[in-house]
Amino acid sequence: MELFADRAQAGELLAERLEDVRDPVVLALPRGGVAVALPIARRLGAPLDVLVTRKIGYPPTPELGVGAIAEGGEPVFDHTLLRRLGMTPESVADVVDKERRELARRVLAYRGDRPLPALEGREVIVVDDGLATGGTARAALRAVAAAKPARVTLAVPVGARETVGSLRQEADEVVVLRTPIDFRAVGQWYEHFDQLTDADVLELLDRARR
Repeated sequence: MELFADRAQAGELLAERLEDVRDPVVLALPRGGVAVALPIARRLGAPLDVLVTRKIGYPPTPELGVGAIAEGGEPVFDHTLLRRLGMTPESVADVVDKERRELARRVLAYRGDRPLPALEGREVIVVDDGLATGGTARAALRAVAAAKPARVTLAVPVGARETVGSLRQEADEVVVLRTPIDFRAVGQWYEHFDQLTDADVLELLDRARR
């Protein structure tokens, strides 16, 4: 299966699939989702902003996500995984508090005192650079849904098939370009998949405003 050159090219290809969405707000999950979202927002003539999310990690192995939280929303847990690990949401309360603080820091860094755009009654496109477990995307979609938009589309270049299927219950539409059978990690489907910094995110948002 052909790789995406980079996030920008993936965003261009996604934008072609989203041209029928009228007058949307585009919300990107930082950091990588912002680079995918910029070409989409430009093609649709739409405002671009970030929706900050944080993974809630399993304390002994923080890379293992047992849940996630998005700004404006409550923590969303993988209860099946928590039970398998012999844990409850209360077991990771300290992790949730830490991630809330980091989420607040990133919101301040990316948006300053500006609030999220008004979403009630609007078409909203939520963008990320790929879906592995889908925990942060699920938290983001639920936070957006709480703002009562008219319709929510999740747009990603690539995702694990099972994850994409499960997220169809969280959005009105899921637009995904590739769902490979041998999915192992998002980065394997890009030729260039550099880690972005906060400064990169701010530059991309500034380009969107210009």
